[in-house]
Parts: sequence; C-alpha cells; structure tokens
Amino acid sequence: MQRIEITKTFPFSVDKLFDFLSDHENLEVIFAPAKIKRVKPGIDSPNGVGSTRRMRILIAPPFEETVTKVVPNELIEYKISKGSPLKNHKGTMRFSENGNGGSQLHYVIEFEGKLPLLGPVVKAGLGQAISRGLNKLKL
Repeated sequence: MQRIEITKTFPFSVDKLFDFLSDHENLEVIFAPAKIKRVKPGIDSPNGVGSTRRMRILIAPPFEETVTKVVPNELIEYKISKGSPLKNHKGTMRFSENGNGGSQLHYVIEFEGKLPLLGPVVKAGLGQAISRGLNKLKL
C-alpha cells in the first residue's frame, strides 16, 4: 500500500479553502497539468457525495474519481471509480482552523498499483505534483 501525506497551512479561512477544493474543476490547480471535469453531479449538491469527476493527465487514459463522503468545512473523501492503473484507492482531505484565522489541510491518498513497481512511481510523481500545486494556491 502506498501513502501520500501532505499537511499545508493557508492564510485563508477553512470555509474558503473547503469551498475551493470541493469544486471539481478547481482541482486542476492542484493536479496540473491535469484536465478535470465533473461528469456526474452529487446527490445533494453538484460536488457532493456521489459526484464524479473525470481526470485526464497528459497522454494517460482518463480515469474517474467519485466523492464518497463530505462533511462541510471538515472532510472530503473520494475513490477512483473507473479507468485507473491503481486499486484500493482512497483520498481524504481534512480541513481545520489553524488558530490565526487561517486554515490547515491534511491530505492523505492511499492506493496500490495494479502492476509491480507502479505504486512507488505514482507515489513519487503525485506527491510532488500535489505539493507544488498547493504551494501555488491563492484564493
């Protein structure tokens, strides 16, 4: 099992960070150069539980992620639901206040590669890309 764990503090409020990162299309900032599009709305809101986004990264085949749990301003969980070389995938974004009017994101992604050695390669590239994307985030 591979695990990416990133904790990042931001100067903007939890609700502002949550609102931005819960919108599927906004995730292009984090996962650049990926192209992301919501392909199915959620049960109670466009980006809520049950909503699905399609991600296309460079020349790789597209894959889909589906939101499995949302607690406003606290938590977003999702899993890959279609078309990926990964299995047993779970992404978790936890949001909290940092005590200075800002916010903190604790982001964990766990997965396995369907092929040997794929998991460590994806972990290295994805972890770096997410860190780089979060560092560019300006709301």
